[in-house]
Amino acid sequence: METVTPKLITVYAEATPNPDSIKFVLNKELLPAGYSFDFPDQQTAQESPLAAMLFKFSFIKGVYISQNFVTVSKLADSMWAELIPIIRTFLKEYITAGDPIISTQMQEAYAPKESEEVDENEVIAKIKEILAQSIKPVVEMDGGNIEFKSFEDGVVTVALKGSCSGCPSSTITLKAGIENLLKRMVPDVREVVAESL
Repeated sequence: METVTPKLITVYAEATPNPDSIKFVLNKELLPAGYSFDFPDQQTAQESPLAAMLFKFSFIKGVYISQNFVTVSKLADSMWAELIPIIRTFLKEYITAGDPIISTQMQEAYAPKESEEVDENEVIAKIKEILAQSIKPVVEMDGGNIEFKSFEDGVVTVALKGSCSGCPSSTITLKAGIENLLKRMVPDVREVVAESL
């Protein structure tokens, strides 16, 4: 009889442009592709057992969970050199134990609905396509996420999550990068703004 040895979980830390956020990358899928959840405070984290446990550390300010990484934001007076080994060990043990990432209720609430028919115009479809294909992968590499919220009167509103939320360079990225690209590719776009959290 062949015994199956469980896959060894590895976790490594990557710096992000936000000095108060670190991206912890795992060799295991945490959420299905396309899913991500932002928990900017302890109260919102109650729907995620993983985020709720991370918030028990007094130095944690925010948690963002994506397909194969967790971005953790710390309080300004904490030092990453001391915190990274603690968080890495916690994540490795938590994931190895097979404990839940998000609640069943949250999974069901955010599950794609097959019967949902999206009625959007060509401009919005083009904006969403550019965000998904050109911008989102780059933002995810930095431990964050960008989501389309609305398009009205030439203004695209997006939500910045994870390490992008509160990052000192996010305004530059938003205006110099994202806004310039969308204006070039979609002439109807005049401006890109971030939804205030």
